[in-house]
Amino acid sequence: MISYLTQELHMPITKAANTFTNFSGTGSLTPLLGAFMADSFAGRFWTITVASIIYQIGLVSLTFSAVLPKLRPPPCKDGEICKEADTGQVAILYISLMLLALGSGGIRPCVAAFGADQFDETDEKQKSNIWKFFNWYYFGMGVSMLVAVTVIVYIQDNIGWGWGIGVPTIAMAFSILGFVFGYPLYRHIYPVGSPFARLIQVCVAAYRKRNLPMVSDPKLLYENEELDASISVSGKLLHTEELKFLDKAAIVTTEDFPNNQTNPNLWRLNTVHRVEELKSLIRMGPIWAAGIILMVAYVQQCTFSIQQAKSMNRIFTKSFEIPAGSMTVFTLISMLISVILYDRVFIPVTRKLTGLDRGVSFLTRMAIGFGLSVFATFVAGFVEIKRKNAASAYGLTYKPHETIPISVFWLVPQYTLHGLAEAFMSIGHLEFLYDQSPESMRSTATALYWTANAVGNYGSTLLVTMVHKMSAGQDGSNWLPDDNLNKGKLEYFYWLITLLQVFNLVYYLICTKYYTLKPIQVVKKAVEDENNNGKDDGVELGNSV
Repeated sequence: MISYLTQELHMPITKAANTFTNFSGTGSLTPLLGAFMADSFAGRFWTITVASIIYQIGLVSLTFSAVLPKLRPPPCKDGEICKEADTGQVAILYISLMLLALGSGGIRPCVAAFGADQFDETDEKQKSNIWKFFNWYYFGMGVSMLVAVTVIVYIQDNIGWGWGIGVPTIAMAFSILGFVFGYPLYRHIYPVGSPFARLIQVCVAAYRKRNLPMVSDPKLLYENEELDASISVSGKLLHTEELKFLDKAAIVTTEDFPNNQTNPNLWRLNTVHRVEELKSLIRMGPIWAAGIILMVAYVQQCTFSIQQAKSMNRIFTKSFEIPAGSMTVFTLISMLISVILYDRVFIPVTRKLTGLDRGVSFLTRMAIGFGLSVFATFVAGFVEIKRKNAASAYGLTYKPHETIPISVFWLVPQYTLHGLAEAFMSIGHLEFLYDQSPESMRSTATALYWTANAVGNYGSTLLVTMVHKMSAGQDGSNWLPDDNLNKGKLEYFYWLITLLQVFNLVYYLICTKYYTLKPIQVVKKAVEDENNNGKDDGVELGNSV
């Protein structure tokens, strides 16, 4: 995308970087809308299907913009200033990107949750495989991205942007057909009404009863298993001591049952399970927010790191030059290898030490990822100094379009470390949100993962804009110059992100120290065998870790 915006539409580097991050941010924010539809009335299957069709239309539109000469500016000529895309050409691009972002909004929050739905949480044998599913789901996504930054980028650089965007367009069409034809094979969990409405009802009920004294025993708070049956199939949430002011929504009064009805007025009285749904989301908030800064660091691989790669020697063999956009292949390979080693080596070893089935908790896994990301941006700053020193030594500081005789493989350490960080942090973050969210809000929880990415992308845009403006000198100097990174101070920008990540890691560790895992009462699924003759295994109390 960065290459397309700068080479084909002739956008300045900072404008192209911000366009990319804004698009990525929007595509990560729209999952909230898709999650609302899936959890409220459409269900995950139909949300994915409709969103995929919208995404397909966006890809077709983007392909046309790359194929038709009138939809992009003329090629640059030697000695002439490149003509930037006009308003109409940029409008076509933005419409295409908006359709892609809307399509992503229905796909991203639902695919992982829909896959996890195929495991029955009331069956212990199946439940233990859910966390493995997230590992291999992310692995599959990584493989597809690996194909994108190798095969697809090669097509874009050597054959043309028409085929470079057209091939994914054709592939998406086949994937939609495959997904839809698989309908009879899936295990479907149908929506049970808007979870947001339930959260608002709890807030309203708690506010209405704010002046009531708290009950002496939590057992006196309202319970109704029949009312909660559809939203607690996998288990009932138990009362917790935090956020006690919300418990007032479950205090029973004579006004809560109008006309002697069996079920209460939910705007006045809610069950403990529904109150705990809201508590769960509130407790998850601070840890969810910790993922934002990591995305600010990660997204630089798709912006300034690619600009670094373009200026370096990318010759791999006499007949092959590594495309700058393919450098993220090292992040993906690192991530994929890490996922395999995590599943096959790390978990068995740590399981013996911790006794946990998954080796370490997702909170510990995320902490390791945060630490690796700090190291990644720290190293990136020193690599940039070496790149600029090489440019200076060969007299290329003021020649931004000349190749600096320094190997692009100097960038591999920072890409590799980001891949390691992603294998720990991103997958752990996804596990955490799915596991700790209320059962009826799994799509919404997955959307929160993408929302953190969205805020991170927007945060990157804001940070880049602020640094670009505040570091500008009267002599034309800038940390992040528009036209020539060799004259800039990109290493300072990387170290600024490193410092932000250090503060973020400390903040995260404080949050985890005070975090309470959701307590849930799980009814085990009856297992028919010669020992119990099909009788129910009983009730298991505990949490998800």
